[in-house]
Amino acid sequence: MGNRFTFALGLALAAAQAFGAVYYVAVDGKDGNAGTKEKPFATLNKANAVVAAGDTVWIRGGVYDLHDTVFFARYKMTAAILLTASGESDDKRIHYLAYPGERPIFDGANLPVAEGEEHSDGTPAGAMYTSPIVISAKFLHLKGIEVRNTPMKHNSNSGVFLYASKHIFLEEMESHHNAGPGFFANDGAADGGGHIFLNCDAHDNYDPTGWQGDGENADGFGAHYQKPGEGDTTRFIGCRAWWNSDDGFDFINQEFPVVLENCYAMGNGYSDYGRGNPKNGNGYGIKMGQSTYGTGHHTIKYCVAWKNKSSGFYANYTNAGSKWLNNTSYMNEDRAYSMASTLYAEDGKTRLAEVAPLTGDNAHVLKNNIAFPNKNSQIGTCWEKISSQNIDHYVDCPAGENNTWNLKLDLTEDDFMSLDDPSMTVTGEDLSKLAGMLGPRNADGSLPNVDFLRLKKESRAIDQGEDIGFPFVGDAPDLGAFEYGSDVMSIAMRPNRFAEIPGSATVYDLRGRNLGTLQTMPKKPGVYLVRNGKSLRKMFVR
Repeated sequence: MGNRFTFALGLALAAAQAFGAVYYVAVDGKDGNAGTKEKPFATLNKANAVVAAGDTVWIRGGVYDLHDTVFFARYKMTAAILLTASGESDDKRIHYLAYPGERPIFDGANLPVAEGEEHSDGTPAGAMYTSPIVISAKFLHLKGIEVRNTPMKHNSNSGVFLYASKHIFLEEMESHHNAGPGFFANDGAADGGGHIFLNCDAHDNYDPTGWQGDGENADGFGAHYQKPGEGDTTRFIGCRAWWNSDDGFDFINQEFPVVLENCYAMGNGYSDYGRGNPKNGNGYGIKMGQSTYGTGHHTIKYCVAWKNKSSGFYANYTNAGSKWLNNTSYMNEDRAYSMASTLYAEDGKTRLAEVAPLTGDNAHVLKNNIAFPNKNSQIGTCWEKISSQNIDHYVDCPAGENNTWNLKLDLTEDDFMSLDDPSMTVTGEDLSKLAGMLGPRNADGSLPNVDFLRLKKESRAIDQGEDIGFPFVGDAPDLGAFEYGSDVMSIAMRPNRFAEIPGSATVYDLRGRNLGTLQTMPKKPGVYLVRNGKSLRKMFVR
């Protein structure tokens, strides 16, 4: 067989590095330095002050002890690192990248945090929140950075906080052991969103002393407050969230569609490596919704949720149906899928029903999903409660198509290659260090390829799905997140798109060197960048 070409969804931007200035930051640097490799800066704040669109900042490895903050007046909060300088476009971003082969770790254990409680007076002394990294910019690319140990006083503090930002690309980032969400995108300002979270991890985040309760707000990933008609779609691809005290992924009050693809959520609702059980942590794996304007129609595809304290996949009383396609839910403590929904008036404030199924074009779409076991709620038969009309009864509602519950497939261990993974049995240890679903990623940042929850050749879930436009192997798509016969988690994530790219497209290596066209480039295994007009993609040659 010849070389195999596949593409990773996302923006591969290293080629742009060849066209801008280059700076360096190091643990032993000084902000009075020139920012060269020999004389690096000490902080990203200094780099932020000098960079322009198209520039690259290489961050050397080591532990950066965060012990100073600056005041971010726009959001009335403090930050150890505040990135405000913007790029200009997808092709002219500002890049903050881990130096090849090294791991920069930003540690907030000694970070002085804001002590304001419920209301800020607009001064640094009255600030309510503090984060190690705050981004309020456009067209940035951050890669390979670890953030950890953010403390708290009265309010939960995010490891990485995006505010009023647009087209931020976060790649291979890790945020853990923070007293608040791992990643929080607040796009309440106009023209925000359009972010990509590619191969990022958020785990072991726990906010024990928040005024809202023990563990109430430490989600792994959150995207919130983006309004209908504003900005662009935010995407989470290949991301993992585990042992966060609240939820794995939470998009409450997000009125603009979000896409979640090839993501994992495990053991959320717990703390202390799975040993603690915070009383106010919700514990949903993947939580969509509570859209009140009826515009937050999200897409959740090829995702896996297991062993979460509550439901694996949860609609969270939304007013807008979402698409739930080819997901796998395994051994969650409450339900596999809970499509609890409600109705709001056009003002987005007045609740018309406590519980009501969504119907017609607004109904949830559930296709090709696995529930193991088949334990769901508000699917097929739904509870409807409208006190103002004295309605409190059960009604028929959409049950989806070609899911295990429609097909009456009660799957067993015999349908899977393996149900054994460290995340199923190990507590009290850091799962990111153990080989398994949540263990070390592949060298290119992609998800580990293990047998857990993959279908075996004789599985009854093979070829039982509906063709919904994604590539598949065999006579029909399989059920769940893993297509049998595919060597990646989902061939929908990396479809073979070689034929779609003109042979005249320009190819670069990861250092930005021009290798010719797609027709003339060296056909050697590796990772390349293909530019076709303004489009720039990663290409894997195997």
